[in-house]
Amino acid sequence: MESRKVTRRTSIRKRVRRTISGTAERPRLSVFRSNKQIYAQLIDDISGVTMIAASSREEILGDGNKSKVEEASIVGKVLAERAVAAGISNVVFDRGGYLYHGRVKSLAEGARNGGLKF
Repeated sequence: MESRKVTRRTSIRKRVRRTISGTAERPRLSVFRSNKQIYAQLIDDISGVTMIAASSREEILGDGNKSKVEEASIVGKVLAERAVAAGISNVVFDRGGYLYHGRVKSLAEGARNGGLKF
């Protein structure tokens, strides 16, 4: 059985996905947050391709003595650097049904600081 929390997030996610979509020129920045990690992808929904991805599981975090919010900010900056190097500057932000708070907000601000506009 799904918990109420998961069911609520799923319905919010479906509602948001009905209205936003990513293109090759302006991909969708999708966020997935698990209990321990955070993942971000730039997705072209027209062709169904993940263009660029970054996560806290990669070796980008260094020594690993950072809080989850700090890790999310670093992931956002790394994703933005990879996107700018690939020639992408504008994205559509998809928070994935999560509240825009904490790790999700930190990732978004890190991506903005890295050079993405949304």
